[in-house]
Amino acid sequence: MKDPAAAIAVVILFSLIIYALSGGADFGGGVLDLIAFGPRARDQRRAIAEAIGPIWEANHIWMILIVVLLFSAFPVVFSAISIALVVPLNVMLIGIILRGSAFIFRRHSPPGDGRGLSWGDVFAASSVVTPVALGVIVGSIASGGVQEMPSGMMSLNVWDAWLSPFPLAIGFLTVALFTFLAAVYLTVEVQEPELKEDFRLRAVVSGIVIGLLAWFCYFLAGRGAPLIRLGLEKSSWSILFQIITAIVAIGALGALWWRRFRLARIFAVLETVFVVLGWGLSQYPYVLPPTVTFQEAAAPESVLRPLLGALLVGVVVLIPSFVFLFWVFKGQRSREKD
Repeated sequence: MKDPAAAIAVVILFSLIIYALSGGADFGGGVLDLIAFGPRARDQRRAIAEAIGPIWEANHIWMILIVVLLFSAFPVVFSAISIALVVPLNVMLIGIILRGSAFIFRRHSPPGDGRGLSWGDVFAASSVVTPVALGVIVGSIASGGVQEMPSGMMSLNVWDAWLSPFPLAIGFLTVALFTFLAAVYLTVEVQEPELKEDFRLRAVVSGIVIGLLAWFCYFLAGRGAPLIRLGLEKSSWSILFQIITAIVAIGALGALWWRRFRLARIFAVLETVFVVLGWGLSQYPYVLPPTVTFQEAAAPESVLRPLLGALLVGVVVLIPSFVFLFWVFKGQRSREKD
């Protein structure tokens, strides 16, 4: 392959897309757990736990893959991100640990007495905080807040890179996107008509919030992430790309309105793919905007080419295993319901 650095960058981007579609929806389920209300709140939480339960832990393999590829193929970038974004990175990691632990403890603990925090509260709260931190990290990189530092120099202020309006707005957009995915998935997962309507309402509301936050982030990008704004406005692909994304988003809301839940799921997946892909395309070829490109930050080819070979071998094992896992658990549950 002529450009192994670009190839690995593409793998990282698509791993992030798959993580959003799988692990992101799990976090969205935690958000829905937090906002469950009404006479069917207990049933809503039960449906969320049943949907997440069989496969939630396996979804993190994609985030692990991203970290390993970034560390191996772009060590300078890994170092800069680890230093500049140490706060949101640690918040995200702690949130992942707390969410997973709380999810398991809640399933095997007696109901709380209402006098203090329960494992359900920890699960729901960490499901909100973690995607906010993930979005803040992505927004900070896109805004140019993370820069390569000369050897031996470290930034002593760990707040400047991410504590600004654009990264925070991207964090809330991430939460809305994950909540939308989870709600749409659940309209297909659950069988009870009343629960379908509950999750349908939440999907419609979160879908509208996504649209509002997307426009707000686009407005903030004028000053907060000018390279991203320029890529979305001036690139040859941008207008058509934005039109298709808008059509897909409207299609998702329309399918929900007409209760075509399986069609809505397809549109929701496509919307997520286009949102993440649009960020990657508008930032390319920079890995740390506006100065460091993928080629400049890449490890030597003596590292990149064996890494690509290992990826090819890993894909042969990982993808079929992941598909089989979904088939065993999700497929079995669908057959039992039918």
